[in-house]
Amino acid sequence: MEGTAHAPADPTDPREPYDPAATERWATEPDKRPGRTAFQRDRARVLHSAALRRLAGKTQVVTPGTRSYDWDASPRTRLTHSLECAQVGRELGAALGCDPDLVEAACLSHDMGHPPFGHNGEEALNEFAKDCGGFEGNAQSLRLLTRLEPKRFVPDADGELVSVGLNLTRACLDAATKYPWARGDHPTDPGSVKFGAYEDDLPVFEWLRLGAPADRKCFEAQVMDWADDVAYSVHDFEDGLHAGHLDPNLLHAEPERTAIWRVAIGRYVPADTDPEELREALDRLMEQEWWPHGYDGSAVAQARLKDATSQLIGRFCQASEGATREAYGPGRLTRYGAGLVVPREARNECAVLKAVADLYVMQRDEQERIRADQRVVLAELAEALSRRAPEGLDPQFRAIFDTAPDDRARKRAVVDQIACLTDAAARSLHGRLTGRTRRAEG
Repeated sequence: MEGTAHAPADPTDPREPYDPAATERWATEPDKRPGRTAFQRDRARVLHSAALRRLAGKTQVVTPGTRSYDWDASPRTRLTHSLECAQVGRELGAALGCDPDLVEAACLSHDMGHPPFGHNGEEALNEFAKDCGGFEGNAQSLRLLTRLEPKRFVPDADGELVSVGLNLTRACLDAATKYPWARGDHPTDPGSVKFGAYEDDLPVFEWLRLGAPADRKCFEAQVMDWADDVAYSVHDFEDGLHAGHLDPNLLHAEPERTAIWRVAIGRYVPADTDPEELREALDRLMEQEWWPHGYDGSAVAQARLKDATSQLIGRFCQASEGATREAYGPGRLTRYGAGLVVPREARNECAVLKAVADLYVMQRDEQERIRADQRVVLAELAEALSRRAPEGLDPQFRAIFDTAPDDRARKRAVVDQIACLTDAAARSLHGRLTGRTRRAEG
């Protein structure tokens, strides 16, 4: 990862860090080429998947392929975010003794299930799917990896071929599972909208979690989760400066600071967090010699900002690496043998960056207008597809719809179709099915 100086764990360590159960696949299959590890195969399957490519057309913060006078010409997409997350996670994981291909595969696949229009689309689909199990991007990722992404088919009890998705290893699926519980089974908040598996995906979820402590993320998933936080907090902040939405000098003023704490508390840090902790976190960052105190778009300013992003990534990852090593020692840390330790100070600094980007980029009036339009597009698209299905469904999802045992399963097939669309494809299909073309953002 940029800005770090650590070395990976000693590859000559004779201890095998992963037991045979970790490399099992739902459907047994022979190796195509001897010498490749199971996790190298996992990474290759994710990297070559159509689902990963589609992330290039899905929103990270702003819709890809559009531009306004205010926004940078090359905003990040879900794909570029996933690639950056994978780079951060691979190196941090390797430094702590994880298999780097395993962590990278988990980072690359962690957002695969996200629908068009980012979290806004996730909320719209959750409303539409409330009577068939809801919608959650992470649960959709598991569904995609184990069922929807065409790669491996095996015969069922009746001899019919059924998809097992990419047929990844148990450890890889576990590492990509950010919320290891089903809907309504959150360990501390049963009403939480975050969960990792739909009801009809519980068999494979229970298989991948075999032997895992209840509700506990494996170590590689914790590395993936922190790499995700680091990547999007730093890069959303960077994009806000590039776009001209954020003047770093405003971060010195108390009215703006109070607004930042208000956004962060309860959303990015626990509700009982003292604002003074966040004030100290922001001050620590702004005291660094590399902190961007101004940005005018010049080549020199761009280089300085890129150095700041590298320094921030290195700062957050080195903090977690050092604290984890202090707690668990120098050996290989994998699966359920350890927990990633992220110091409170680093979490607060990361949260402050998230809140700054949230306040100055995502909460702009223009963005709310765009989000409202996106919700209308997905709601109307879902309704139109439901009325016409199986007409309008791609062949893959039409087959799922036609063989579904009940209305609940048929509605899930419609949701699966919409979730796979890019932003542009969702607008195009909406226009064809409704006869109305809404003005795309930008």
